[in-house]
Amino acid sequence: MPVRHFQLQGEFIELNVLLKLLGLAPSGGAAKAMVAEGAVTVDGEVETRTRRKLRCGNRVHVADEDVLITAAGSDAS
Repeated sequence: MPVRHFQLQGEFIELNVLLKLLGLAPSGGAAKAMVAEGAVTVDGEVETRTRRKLRCGNRVHVADEDVLITAAGSDAS
């Protein structure tokens, strides 16, 4: 399964915001529901905090998507 890379523009991004930005959740409410249902993992662990702060190096998995958080300006391909 290919890994998508998401470049941070600041120190962190909240999990619910990431899910919406990448189109993995159609709305904030849907993102919240996905997390509440245990459908999202961060670094291999089920994440239950909708507003979990994700930083460089975190890996998010939801459905068939695997997303690696990278630093802004990094050459991730």
